[in-house]
Amino acid sequence: MAKTDQELIDEVRQGNRCAFGDLIIRHQDRLFRTLRCVLGSAEDAQDACQETFLAAFQKLNSFGGRSAFYSWLFRIGVNIAINRQRRKRRPVASIDALREQTGDEPVDTHLSVPPESPLEVQEIQTVVRQALDELPEEFRTALVLKELEGLKYEEIAALADCPIGTIRSRIFRAREELRQRLAQRLPAERVP
Repeated sequence: MAKTDQELIDEVRQGNRCAFGDLIIRHQDRLFRTLRCVLGSAEDAQDACQETFLAAFQKLNSFGGRSAFYSWLFRIGVNIAINRQRRKRRPVASIDALREQTGDEPVDTHLSVPPESPLEVQEIQTVVRQALDELPEEFRTALVLKELEGLKYEEIAALADCPIGTIRSRIFRAREELRQRLAQRLPAERVP
């Protein structure tokens, strides 16, 4: 039977550094996917993941267990990603560059009308990813944290270090801009 996160944390605190490797293996893929959406680049997301796990290892004694370990790790990772964005302020990566770097296409599980073919699914995913990539950085980040990670407005506000009203506004505007961009590129029945 696999050990729980808390059991692994207890082992790390008792000096078993290999147990932290198990925590990394358990959570790295999910963290990477989220940070890739936030940062827009697989390379930046990989760097942010490494920095996140290093910071988590160094701060592990401060983990109090009031939340799930992944929630705590996720907050560290998003804070690192936001700080990287502030420092870097680089242009958003294009969908073509993202596809070349990762080989992945976005998957929209919320389509209410099933597409007729896998090719149509790919085309829609490409259009959605392009539209998402074109959103201003602060809108895209807030929307990704809300819709893909399911965070509450309060959590996003704490991560972004700004008022909750600002986050609500960013998410509203991100949804509106995304909807407008998709309306220009997709048939009406495909626009959410």
